[in-house]
Amino acid sequence: MPLYVYEAKDPEAACDRCRGGFEIAQSLKDDRLTACPACGAPVYRVIQAPGLTHSKTDLHYRAKRAGFHTLKKVSKGEYEKIY
Repeated sequence: MPLYVYEAKDPEAACDRCRGGFEIAQSLKDDRLTACPACGAPVYRVIQAPGLTHSKTDLHYRAKRAGFHTLKKVSKGEYEKIY
């Protein structure tokens, strides 16, 4: 389930939890929260950049760490070991 970040619409009328923002795991089918679960203050969902962690070098490193190596195709039927 994805994590969503919510913040209070009016920080002065909110508790410490929603004033600074909080994360909550919700299904894609669930409706957005409109109120803080702790104090009931109105909240809105903050747009976050997606977490992209799988770069090519990361995948090569993970394969090497697991005891495998990565191959790169050089020509038809010929491969070169990268890691």
